[in-house]
Amino acid sequence: MPLLFLLHFVIDNMIRFVSFVMILVSSGFALPVPAFPKAYELASPDGKLTVSVDVGERIRYSLHREGAILIAPSPISLTFDKLGTIGINPAVQKAATRSVNSAVETPVYFRSSVPDRFNELRIEFRGGYTLVFRAYDEGVGYRFETSFADSVQVTSEEATFTLAGDFPMIAIPLKGFNHAYEDQYRDTTLSAFSGDEAFAALPVVVKAAGGVRLGITEADLYDYPAMYLKPEPGNRLAALFPPYPLAEEPGGHMNFTLYVTEAASYIARTHGKRTYPWRVVIVAGSDKDLLANDLVYLLSRDPDAGQDFSWVKPGKVAWDWWHANMVRGVGFESGVNTDTYKHYIDFAARNGFEYVNLDEGWSDQFDLMKLNPEVNVEAVIEHAKSRNVGVILWVVARTLDAQLQPAMDLFERLGVSGLKVDFMQRDDQPMVNYYERIAREAARRKMLVNFHGAYKPTGMNRKYPNIINHEAVRGLEYNKFDPVGTTPGYAATIPFVRMLAGYMDYTPGAMTNAQAEDYKTIFRRPMSQGTRAHQLALYVMLFAPLQMLSDAPYRYEAEPEVLDLLRRIPETWDETVPMAGEIGRYAALARRKGEVWYVAALEGGEGRRLDLGLSFLTEGRYRVELFRDGPNAHRLGEDYVREERLLTARDVLSVDLAPGGGAVAVVRPVM
Repeated sequence: MPLLFLLHFVIDNMIRFVSFVMILVSSGFALPVPAFPKAYELASPDGKLTVSVDVGERIRYSLHREGAILIAPSPISLTFDKLGTIGINPAVQKAATRSVNSAVETPVYFRSSVPDRFNELRIEFRGGYTLVFRAYDEGVGYRFETSFADSVQVTSEEATFTLAGDFPMIAIPLKGFNHAYEDQYRDTTLSAFSGDEAFAALPVVVKAAGGVRLGITEADLYDYPAMYLKPEPGNRLAALFPPYPLAEEPGGHMNFTLYVTEAASYIARTHGKRTYPWRVVIVAGSDKDLLANDLVYLLSRDPDAGQDFSWVKPGKVAWDWWHANMVRGVGFESGVNTDTYKHYIDFAARNGFEYVNLDEGWSDQFDLMKLNPEVNVEAVIEHAKSRNVGVILWVVARTLDAQLQPAMDLFERLGVSGLKVDFMQRDDQPMVNYYERIAREAARRKMLVNFHGAYKPTGMNRKYPNIINHEAVRGLEYNKFDPVGTTPGYAATIPFVRMLAGYMDYTPGAMTNAQAEDYKTIFRRPMSQGTRAHQLALYVMLFAPLQMLSDAPYRYEAEPEVLDLLRRIPETWDETVPMAGEIGRYAALARRKGEVWYVAALEGGEGRRLDLGLSFLTEGRYRVELFRDGPNAHRLGEDYVREERLLTARDVLSVDLAPGGGAVAVVRPVM
């Protein structure tokens, strides 16, 4: 009898245990039982990069390049308020790999077609989640996918990057989430990163051993907050995210921005079935190889099926705000008024420029339906249509949000070509969702969007090609009011770092050009730092499908050679080839449109001679039209020389760059 009782007891409790296990599994929990360690490896198509994924009590990944460690084992996980943490005591259900070798056709990009060649590892775990790694020759990305039945709150995400040493890094240090990615970059190290509260905005570039460069950023950011990185002991960078906002109030410049005054203990409220953003590590063999990386674009999603963006038209923009609407040689008083804007339209039309921008002042900043009586917006747009020029209107982001439907109805009725949406200055989850909401609403009405006061690009422009540009950079506007402004060294940094994330609206084109000893801030008559040729080179170096002409029409028309060059430089490209560079010191690349190549070189402040090989050219002779620093550009920044040369692919293009200088070469085949 006791034996029978004992057997009955064991069977009964086994049934209870199995029932308990089934309840846990159906709830999405991974069982806290000892897991046998599993190891997975994924190599890049060329075999140089190897990702190792170790699944034991934690999920950890590491990254090697030709056997050398780049990222030591680093834990990753996601924590939810009710479901607990995925990535702790994980139980693998199955793992699979695949290889892809295709291409992405790009309507608005710096290549007409981007090779999409990668190897992928998918690991499915018990509990309804998957971890995906992709290895490209140029870097790696990973992300989580979940298939939970209900909506969830994400409490935190653990994304870590444990470096192989205390390497130098280039980053924007921050101490708060209210910003627009417009601070100065610092060349520092992990251990020297200042302050207990300091963290870094993405992208971050790490100067690893052996000349290898790591660019850390993110892609495919939707319905989720942006990622930041905080240095931690042990040479580790750990993810940090702005929390979900619960209350906000106006603040900042003219109260244009809504600042968060109360935040939740979680970072996102989202769907249970979804993909999460890609965590991206770009790997480059040298500085110059950072100048044309495609991973953010490749790891982002396509437009929705059936959407047509063939109407999206890149172009150049005559811009009024930078030079304070100061024009001369006209029969009216210039300013924010109808006659001035018609003048800009006529300038754009004469020169084949596609757009004019009506910046601050055409309406009340907090009521888009209340138009400035000095600006007959309808007449301005009708005049622009008659000259085949589009009109882009500047708006405050929170004002547009409050009046979205009536304002967009008005803009559509008027025939507005696009919006310059400004002063978001946040990237928590609701603000990230705001970007998509505006892009979607604008696309429905065939309008472009240029985001200013913005977070860095994360590939949303692939799904919405009407997002024609992002600022997220310390642009030329800082020379109007900041004693430091935008230096040539900064301009020679951003192509390697900020441009990893995507296009940027730096707003070049200053026609008053001063060396450092002569630079000063004059709000209504600003100047650039560096040379005239430096400003021209920015139009090729910095990818911007909507490219501003920051100075006054009369300033360009007084320089016919410069104006003619600006007319010819494209905004999108068929091919891009990095040529040379060192972050913050100099950069050189070549971009092709059709049969014509454009070579650009920037100098960061020391002056140097560059000897640039032309092996990217095919056989034959080429006529090179070169704009370079003149012999006095080291003293008078506006001094430049235009000359012509005949060269072949076997020749070297040699240019002498003044401190803060530049050069642009237009390279055409000789028929």
